[in-house]
Amino acid sequence: MSNTPLAEWQPSPNFNSRNGEPIDLLLLHYTGMEHEDAALARLCDPAAQVSCHYLVRTDGTRLQLVDEKDRAWHAGRASWNGACDINARSIGIEIANWGHAALEEGKPLPPFSARQIDSVIALSRDILKRHEIPARRVLGHSDVAPERKLDPGELFPWHQLAKAGIGHFVSPEPASSEPLLALGAEGEQVADLQSLLALYGYGVTVSGVYDERTQTIVAAFQRHFRPERIDGIVDHSTLQTLRKLLATIDEA
Repeated sequence: MSNTPLAEWQPSPNFNSRNGEPIDLLLLHYTGMEHEDAALARLCDPAAQVSCHYLVRTDGTRLQLVDEKDRAWHAGRASWNGACDINARSIGIEIANWGHAALEEGKPLPPFSARQIDSVIALSRDILKRHEIPARRVLGHSDVAPERKLDPGELFPWHQLAKAGIGHFVSPEPASSEPLLALGAEGEQVADLQSLLALYGYGVTVSGVYDERTQTIVAAFQRHFRPERIDGIVDHSTLQTLRKLLATIDEA
């Protein structure tokens, strides 16, 4: 078992072989459940067919559910930079947090605890020491599955992780009120935007049509890199933040 001394072993039966795929992606999630013990039970339930490598509790304590050499079932239907079996090439960290499901109950979007973020940083550093994962491939579930997932959400402090040397992040340009591109737009500008998103890794088709998938992917990009306003509409801020990320991708 190749577990880290930073986590207590709590095995889940939900895993299989990576079939030789390299580990080159670190994927962060929230559990999306109100009670973390219920989330842990689900991640260990054979009938649920979901799991992760690590779970970070609200108090910052860590559990390892699946050996890193094995393929945990955390990403589901997803893609990044042309690869579709994200589970086979990633390590998944679930962070106990109710997430956007809280909004459905009339509650505010819950923040992550300081202890959790410190714990995620320590765990991520440990993982990155042992695997050649580029900073630009430390991602959220919503990046690789934008049409299905919102986690870890707009309250996740990606900037704080970047200051600790984890992930690719630039200071976002302030949101502007004037839209440049939105649903229904067509033409070369849309194709250029789609090309930039695809170059970064998002699973967008370069069609020149600002369709619903493009809008969803733009919203996912904003949620991670420009969370001031998440509307799926491209303004100067969104486009310039994307360009700044691409300009520094060789450093990440």
